[in-house]
Amino acid sequence: MGKNQVLFLSQMEENKMAKQVHIRVDDDIYKELSDYSVVSRQSMQDCLSVAIRQMLVKAKEEPSQNRNGYTFIDLFAGIGGMRLAFESAGGRCVYSNEWNKYSQQTYYANFGVQPDGDITKVQAESILDHDILVAGFPCQPFSIAGVSKKNSLGRATGFEDKTQGTLFFDVCRILKAKRPKAFMLENVKNLCSHDKGRTFRIIQESLRELNYKVFFQVIDGKGYVPQHRERIVIVGFDKERYGEDVSFSFDLHPLKKPPVVRNILEKEVSEKYTLSDKLWIYLQNYAAKHREAGNGFGYGIAPLDGVTRTISARYYKDGSEILIAQDGKNPRRLTPRECARLQGFPDTFKIPVSDTQAYKQFGNSVVVPLMADVAKLVVGKLEVLDEAAEYTGVTASPRYEGMVV
Repeated sequence: MGKNQVLFLSQMEENKMAKQVHIRVDDDIYKELSDYSVVSRQSMQDCLSVAIRQMLVKAKEEPSQNRNGYTFIDLFAGIGGMRLAFESAGGRCVYSNEWNKYSQQTYYANFGVQPDGDITKVQAESILDHDILVAGFPCQPFSIAGVSKKNSLGRATGFEDKTQGTLFFDVCRILKAKRPKAFMLENVKNLCSHDKGRTFRIIQESLRELNYKVFFQVIDGKGYVPQHRERIVIVGFDKERYGEDVSFSFDLHPLKKPPVVRNILEKEVSEKYTLSDKLWIYLQNYAAKHREAGNGFGYGIAPLDGVTRTISARYYKDGSEILIAQDGKNPRRLTPRECARLQGFPDTFKIPVSDTQAYKQFGNSVVVPLMADVAKLVVGKLEVLDEAAEYTGVTASPRYEGMVV
């Protein structure tokens, strides 16, 4: 079999020069590497670097690291909010997928693994067996903000959006091929009403045609973080494994005294987050114009002892939906760390990207403690169902004991 040479350059560390390593690979490995390089939009050297790091991470794993927990895959993973949620419920991630290179960077910085790229090019059969499929499939085609913007530009929304709207069916494709015990999906509240309810009916029908018992509920994150953020959560259980009589309740446990805005604010904030005079005047005039027209559009000063509006991926533009008042000067945006806290991410969560990318990432993410609460309910239900199946002599499929990715 032929051999190919690949030059591997280790990433530069501070003032150190990158090291060079020549390795030889078989033709078939070289082709796979080349194909993956194209799909992931990374150089072959970067692909090799990631692969080697993942191998080293696996080698360093403690033998006792959560080998008996339910396994899950993390689709449309973003920066890993859903992964944090399911790991807190005792789950173990065996596969992750995210196409955005900046989100991949943040994901890698926090979990030590590089998510796969374009989900449409991933063979479902190649994904490791798992107990739970977790996916926050792209919400822009269905969100109020996304629909309004695309309508104004004459662009398609919902399933008519060929770039993002049809990615839900990749979830179905993987469910059909791998048949996990359960799934948990998350999206914007507007999914329920988009296209007069037709979109959500198609989603429910598609999941039920795959023989899953489906449950859903719209939940507000303000019981966990100081943010009004309504999202629909869809949960399903495999009827082929557990039968028709599966029940599930969103019996959540929000905080008795949830945090307020002042609890997430940093003590010292750079002046760069203060709005310029020009931008502040523009936002005030914009709000006044829409008030006269009877619209509710405009900036929002967050109440320090209350909750904010919903943060979105557009926050990087001007931060107008969530501003913090300041004595004697213009209001300011939230910092990226404050945005992380607003979504319930721990302060240990690393932010390796620019402010612009960080605002997009946290605006697209989930309320982590809320999703963790739902994850615990899903895992708890599976434990009950599997125990019942074992008692009645029904054999559930074995859990995959492979590497954490």
